[in-house]
Amino acid sequence: MSNCRRFVAFPPICMLLLLAGCSNPAGLDSVNVTPVTQSAAVGQTTQFTAIGTYGNASHPSTQTITNSVTWASGNPSVATVSASGVATAVGAGSTIITASATGYAGSISSTANLTVTGSVGGVGGGSGGSILSLTIIPSGIDFGGLGESGQFLAIGTFSTPPTVRDLTNSVTWITSEPNVFPITNNNSAPPGGGTENGGVVSAAGASSGDIGAVITAEATDSSGSIATATATVGCPYIAPDPTAKPPVPGSCYTLQTPLLVTLTFYNEGLNTTNWEVTAPSATGSPDALHCGPGYDGAGGSVCTATYPVNTKLILTAPAETGVAFGAWSSNCTPSNAIGVPLTAPPYWTAAGPNYCTITLTYDETVGAIFN
Repeated sequence: MSNCRRFVAFPPICMLLLLAGCSNPAGLDSVNVTPVTQSAAVGQTTQFTAIGTYGNASHPSTQTITNSVTWASGNPSVATVSASGVATAVGAGSTIITASATGYAGSISSTANLTVTGSVGGVGGGSGGSILSLTIIPSGIDFGGLGESGQFLAIGTFSTPPTVRDLTNSVTWITSEPNVFPITNNNSAPPGGGTENGGVVSAAGASSGDIGAVITAEATDSSGSIATATATVGCPYIAPDPTAKPPVPGSCYTLQTPLLVTLTFYNEGLNTTNWEVTAPSATGSPDALHCGPGYDGAGGSVCTATYPVNTKLILTAPAETGVAFGAWSSNCTPSNAIGVPLTAPPYWTAAGPNYCTITLTYDETVGAIFN
């Protein structure tokens, strides 16, 4: 009972001070990123979390503020990081991931270290020199008939500018089934030399499934560092069934001469915001292919269009504010607006517009570098 009396008689002013001491000011005192160290393979993503500490040293409180801080990567060629703290591994190496915010007493930040090693999904890391990673585009080709051909591109990421480079004609191309799915290596032919370019794979035989061979690209930089990447190719065998309704024509069971070919365009560079590439139809009407976010923000980073075999096509990269054009892939010859090849540098200008010309004798993959 006496204890109860003492509690009741506790001066009201003291109770207010106790309550004030248990509450925290609204200001942010510090931020901490977790995990502090993380590793990932090229192509993988990893989530970083920001924890904010509020209040004074005696009565701190914490809460997750991952979506409220500003995220940055110290080396975007190794990894990029989104506004929600998701880091994407781009090339082998290490980078500092930073979370920044405005605190109670000013600007505050915290960092974590991300190491990118190894490879995943056909992307290979370098062995220690300036080449950080190598990627084959596309990651796989499936043919519909024997005798068809398609183009692979090899794209390297480096620690020194230019950080993204087309290596299609300088890598060594290797196929696990040379008699069934042969692939070409460049023999120093000029850009746009058709099958003289490297990375052209053909279907000389059928495969029992989607994958008939593994394609490997191997690049060596000036310091001797080696990077490799892999892709797959196949020509799935399907026997024709004329009794089916409708009849099934089958695939990859007899030699075919393609009448139509497909052009696939990729953005090889780091700019993903406002670049643009267009190509007309086979009859000359515009924009059978319209790629990139520069057009009403609606274009994708990969787009395709179909043309009759042997169509001569001009691709255009219009001038875009804030976009630096880097290069066309080596199988598309730099030209002027009417398709006449450029025979002396400069083959393109950073500001644009820029053009390249290609003859579609088989399924082609064309890329451009936007920075």
